[in-house]
Amino acid sequence: MTDTLIEEHVESAEDAAFRAELEGWLRENPAPVGGAGGFAQDDAVRAASAEWQRDFADAGYIAVTYPKAYGGRGGTTRQQAIVGEELAGRGAVIPAGIGVSMVAPTILAHGTDEQKEQFLLPTLRGDLAWCQLYSEPGAGSDLAGLSTRAERDGDEWIVNGQKVWTTQAHIADYAILLARTDPDQPKHRGITYFLIDMHQPGIEVRPLRQLTGEAHFNEVFLTDARVPHHNVLGDVNGGWGVSMTTLLHERMLMSGTGGGSGGGGGRQGKIERMIELAARMGKTSDPVVRQGLADGYIRSQLQRYLGLRLQAARGGPSGPHPSLLKLNNAWLQKRLDDLALSILGPTGTLWAGDAPDNGAWQQDFLTSIQLRIAGGTDQVQLNVIGERVLGLPPEPRADKDIPFRDVPNNAARR
Repeated sequence: MTDTLIEEHVESAEDAAFRAELEGWLRENPAPVGGAGGFAQDDAVRAASAEWQRDFADAGYIAVTYPKAYGGRGGTTRQQAIVGEELAGRGAVIPAGIGVSMVAPTILAHGTDEQKEQFLLPTLRGDLAWCQLYSEPGAGSDLAGLSTRAERDGDEWIVNGQKVWTTQAHIADYAILLARTDPDQPKHRGITYFLIDMHQPGIEVRPLRQLTGEAHFNEVFLTDARVPHHNVLGDVNGGWGVSMTTLLHERMLMSGTGGGSGGGGGRQGKIERMIELAARMGKTSDPVVRQGLADGYIRSQLQRYLGLRLQAARGGPSGPHPSLLKLNNAWLQKRLDDLALSILGPTGTLWAGDAPDNGAWQQDFLTSIQLRIAGGTDQVQLNVIGERVLGLPPEPRADKDIPFRDVPNNAARR
C-alpha cells in the first residue's frame, strides 16, 4: 500500500502508462531470475536469459532513452528507472550488465556514426559481450598511472601490457581498453580509449578465484594485440575524458538506483524478500530484526529518491553525484547483508543447497564486499565528494603535470 501511494505521488500519467505497459509485457514474457546481485554470472543463468534479452531489447525496453535507430524509444530517464525498478522487484537478471550499462552509453556519447551502427544494437541485444580493461597491478585507484602501451602501426595500434580484476573477460567478445599512447604527456593526457576484439591472438585471459567460489574476475595479458584505428573511441590521447563517462555510468550501475541503461532499480525488492525471510525464520516479532528491516526500508527509499533527484536535476549521471549514490549503496548493501545473516542465525553458516534459498543470502553477503572496491573504492568516492561537493582542498598530486615517463614510480615501467 505504501509503495502504491509513493508511485501515485511521484509518477506522471505518462510514466504510469509506461509502467503498466511494461508490467503487461513482463507478465507475458517473464524475466529470468538468478545470479548474485541481479547479474547473470553463471553459465546456466546466462544461457537462460539470452533469448529473453533479445526480445526485451527488440521491444525497446533495455535502453529506453536511446534513439529508435539504435534500439531505444526516445524516452526519458525516469522511464529507464522504471524498467530497473520492475526488474529488481522481480529479482530479475540485469540484461548484459557491463555492455548495456557502461559501454553502450559511452559509445552513444563519444562514438562515430559507424561505431554506433556497428556496436550499439548488438550490445543491447546481448549478441556482443563486453569487459573493461582498465585496472592494472600498478594502477588501481590511481587509474591514470596505467602503463599498458599502444603504438601506432599504420592503420592499426599494437598493444602490450597487463590488466587485472577484469569482470567477465573469459566470456567477452570485445573490451573497452585504456592504453598509454604518449608517455611524454602528463599521465591524464597521454591515454587513448580503444574498442578491442577479445577473440584474437595475443590476448590471454587467466581467471581469478573469488571468495564466493566464482571466477568472473580475470587477469588479462596483451602481447602485440592489434586494434584498428577506426576502433579508437574519441580522440587519440583524449581517452581520459571518455573513460570518465564510463566510470560515471559504472557508479550509477553499482548504486542500485536504476541509472544508466538497464540499471538495478534500487533495493526495495530485496527488502521485501528479507521481510518474507524473517517471517519464514520466525523473526518478525524480534524487535532488533524489526528495527533493522525498518531502517533498511528507509535507507533504500532514500537511495531511490537520491536517484530520482539526480534524474530530475541532471537528466543522467554526471559530476560527483554518482559517487554519492555509489558510496551510499555500498554502505547500504553491507547493512542489509549483515541483517540477512542475523535473520538466518546459525543457518547463515551453511552454503549452497544446505542453506535457505540455496545460499543466496550468503552469496550476497560475500559478493557485497567488492562494492567497497569496484568502480572506485570508498576512499576514492569520498575524495570526489570532498573536493567536488564540499569544496575541500584537493589532495597533493605531485605527478599531475609532469610527463608520465618522468614519474619516479613509473621508472621501471618505461
